[in-house]
Amino acid sequence: MDLEAATRAWRAMGPGLEVLDAAAAAAKYGVDTTALQRRFLGALRLEHGELVTDVMRIASRFGVPVYPVSTGRNWGYGTALPVRDDCMVLDLSGLTRIVEFDAELGIVTLEPGVTQQMLADFLDRGRHPFLLPVTGAGPQCSLVGNALERGYGITPEGDHFAAVTNIEAVLADGSVYRGMLRELAGDDLGRLFKWGVGPYCDGLFTQSGYGVVTRMSIALARRPQCIKAVFFGVRDDSLLEEAVKRVRDILAALPGVVGGINLMNRRRVLAMAAPYPADQVGADGLITPAAVEAMGRAYQVMPWTGFGTLYGTSRVVRAAQREIRRALAGVASRVVFLSMGQAQFLARLTQKLPGSLGARVGKTAATIAQSLELVEGRPNETALPLCYWRGGSMPPQGTPLDPARDGCGLMWYAPLVPMRPGTVRKYVEMVEEQCQRHGIEPLITLTSLNARLFDSTVPILFRRDDATEAAAARACLAALSEAGRTLGTHPYRLGVQEMGRLGDRDRASADLSQRLKAALDPQGLIAPGRYE
Repeated sequence: MDLEAATRAWRAMGPGLEVLDAAAAAAKYGVDTTALQRRFLGALRLEHGELVTDVMRIASRFGVPVYPVSTGRNWGYGTALPVRDDCMVLDLSGLTRIVEFDAELGIVTLEPGVTQQMLADFLDRGRHPFLLPVTGAGPQCSLVGNALERGYGITPEGDHFAAVTNIEAVLADGSVYRGMLRELAGDDLGRLFKWGVGPYCDGLFTQSGYGVVTRMSIALARRPQCIKAVFFGVRDDSLLEEAVKRVRDILAALPGVVGGINLMNRRRVLAMAAPYPADQVGADGLITPAAVEAMGRAYQVMPWTGFGTLYGTSRVVRAAQREIRRALAGVASRVVFLSMGQAQFLARLTQKLPGSLGARVGKTAATIAQSLELVEGRPNETALPLCYWRGGSMPPQGTPLDPARDGCGLMWYAPLVPMRPGTVRKYVEMVEEQCQRHGIEPLITLTSLNARLFDSTVPILFRRDDATEAAAARACLAALSEAGRTLGTHPYRLGVQEMGRLGDRDRASADLSQRLKAALDPQGLIAPGRYE
């Protein structure tokens, strides 16, 4: 590696490329919610996607590893940190062009720096009737980055990589991959058919270090006539298994109408609705069961809360509401269907209630209204305050939330859980046991991916400035991963601290991955260690 020569060559590229030294790179990209640290070679900040080819040719010539990031807001999974030390961060957040938009068919082609808010503003300005594929990560996060991690949301195109129809990427030697159908038939047809012609290669660039993705085409869901959310409570934990069955039945019976259903345990909902009760923590470092029970009564939160989305014509949604009520009978309490307008009216109404009850109900109503914005495909920061529940400092009002900058401690455990009631029960018990053993609040969400599978998300929250808590959080994540693997669950995505351990077992899949990496990137220059 000749970093000095590469740096001279990069600087000689002129305007549109800023080269940061190691100290400046560490200051800008080295803060992370996981409390991990990395040693940086420097960073490259691009303003034009066309520069990536020359950047990679120089990296290849002088053997300098680079780590691409879209906007560097991968909260809880590494933020902008490379998997390994001694990389140049390749910052693509300046690539913010919406390259092409087919207003008739709803296909958008964009660069990695395009955020949820940027695309939302673009659709609003043009009054285009399509839904944004939002996530809870916040308005300033990259659409491309989330899709490349195979992220999920709750709008109709819930599987965000499934909605990707075409990828353009720069390989380690500077050559450009565009997909065979696009090269044979042109950009228009190439953007319309996901699978292309011949071997399907676009998927190789997800959760990998095979190339630097510089643009992506995404199919947007058309905004339906009617959008509603359903909220319900499960009044007793013993009903969880039956609730899972009913959720599975609803998803199987109403595909395309029900966008998805979440089941959240009481602690998870309270973490979004109530302040952290530091004065009600037991010797084990956890909120006492009695305090959790009292908070549940005060905020009207049952042992399990359900949240689902409905999309369709008004008549279809009305019919679906009847089917859902019937399916949840005997298990769910307070089944409520709300549109955006109804949620906003409820939020305004509760602001007029007096006293502490009014404050609590008002906070819950405001959260519901903001959740409906996400259901409508409008990005907001509704989910981000969760990161601050255990630690971190809220910025001044009007300043975008940034959990890494603000000192929050967060790691994610996000396993796939088969939608079998017995398996779900064992999984919940496992998470509770491992979290309690390490002094971590067991905050559990089960999000349906289809009628067969949940993606569970467990935020491991801790005070990042406390070395003991940070060590406990890391130990908890490792314990959850090991116990989950024994149970038959496994994360669908990993943080940078876990990616390097994938090769611990001898597997044919690992061998193929290594052979592909060696063929496409023989020097191992792009995101070394990423899912290897």
